[in-house]
Amino acid sequence: MTATAVDPARLAPLILAGGVAAALHVGKIPAVLSTLQREFAMTLIEASFLVSMMQAAGALLGVVGGVLADRFGHRRLMSAGLFILGVASLAGAFSTSAALLLASRAGESAGFLLTVLPGPALLRRVVGPGNLDRILGWWAAYLPTGMAIGMLATSAMNGSSGWRPAWWLYGAICIGVAVAVRIRIPPDPARGQASMRLGSMVGLTARAPGPWLLAACFGLYAGQFTGIFSFLPTIYEAAGIGAATTGLLTAIGVAINVVGNIGAGRLIHGGMRPGVLLIGAALMMAALAAFAFTTDVAFAIRYAAVLVFSVIAGLIPGALFVISVRLAPDPQTVATTVGMMQQGSALGQVIAPPVIAAVATAAGGWHSTGWTVAAFAIADAIAAAAILRLLRERGPR
Repeated sequence: MTATAVDPARLAPLILAGGVAAALHVGKIPAVLSTLQREFAMTLIEASFLVSMMQAAGALLGVVGGVLADRFGHRRLMSAGLFILGVASLAGAFSTSAALLLASRAGESAGFLLTVLPGPALLRRVVGPGNLDRILGWWAAYLPTGMAIGMLATSAMNGSSGWRPAWWLYGAICIGVAVAVRIRIPPDPARGQASMRLGSMVGLTARAPGPWLLAACFGLYAGQFTGIFSFLPTIYEAAGIGAATTGLLTAIGVAINVVGNIGAGRLIHGGMRPGVLLIGAALMMAALAAFAFTTDVAFAIRYAAVLVFSVIAGLIPGALFVISVRLAPDPQTVATTVGMMQQGSALGQVIAPPVIAAVATAAGGWHSTGWTVAAFAIADAIAAAAILRLLRERGPR
C-alpha cells in the first residue's frame, strides 16, 4: 500500500499521539518541581534547569535534526525518537541525585526533538492539501495536550506514590507508541537521485529568511508559555494555595491552549491572514501577562486572565506550523524548516525559565513575571510583523 492510498483518518491520530506522548515529559517536571527541589536540595534557579533542559537538544541541534528527518525518513526518526525518550525516562526514574536526573533529561531532550520534528512532514504526506491547515492546527496542540495530561497524572501519582512512577509510565507509553509508529505508518518513500544532499538542505534553509523569522517568533512565544506554566504551580503554592489545587489550575491553563491551536488552523483555513493573527496574538499576550501578574485584583480575575492568555497564545504555534509549510524554501526542506523553528522554540524554552526565575529572585517575588513575559511578547509581535511582510511579498500560496 502506498502512502497516498492510506486512510489519513487512521494515520493522522497516530502521528498526533506521538507528539502527545513526547509532551507528557514536558509536563511531568512542573507538577513535581517543588518536590524535586526538596528531595535534591536545589535552589529555584537550579531547579529551573530541569525545565529548560528538556529543550537543550532542540536548542543545539534543531536544524540538524530536521535535516536528518528530511534525509533519512520521517517515520524512522519519529519512531527512534520515541524509543530514546522512553528509555531515558525509565533511566531517570532511578536517579539518586540532581545530576543524574539532569542527565536523563538530556536524553529525553534528544528523544523529544527527534519525535516532534517529523510530525508536520508526516502529516503532509498522509493528509490531502484541502485539510492540511486544519490538521496542522491539531498538530500544534500536541504540546499543551501532553503537557496538561502529564501535569495532572504526575501530580496525582506524586501524591500517592511519589514522582518516579510517572517516569516509568511515560517511558513505557513512548516505547509502545514507537512500536505502533514503526508498524502502522508506511515506510518512508525511497529517495531518488534528485534528492538533496545534507549540506544543500541546510544551506537552502539557512539562506531563506522565512525559517529564521519562524524560529524567532516560535522561540519568543515558547519562552513565554513555558516560563509561565512551568512556574505557575510554584507561584500559586507560594501564595498559599494547596498543591493539589495548584496542579489542577495549572493543568487547566495549559490544556485550554489547545483551543487556540485548533482555532488558528480553522481561522486560517477560513481566510484569515496568518501574519495578522500572529501580531494580534502577541500584543494581547503582552497585555494579559502584565495584568495577570502585576495587579492586585481578586485571584479569580487574575486566573481568568491566565486562561485567556493561554487561549490567545495557542494561536501562535497553530499559525506558525501552517506558515512553515508555506515558507519552506523547497518541498524537501519542510522538516528542516520545522527543525529551525523547533531550534528557536527550544532556545526560548532554555533561556526564558532561568531568566524569569532570576528576575523573580532579584525582585524578591513573582510580581516581576508579568513585565518579563510582556517584554518577550512585544519582541514576538515585531518578529510576527516581519513574517507578515514576507508573506505579502510571496503572495498567495
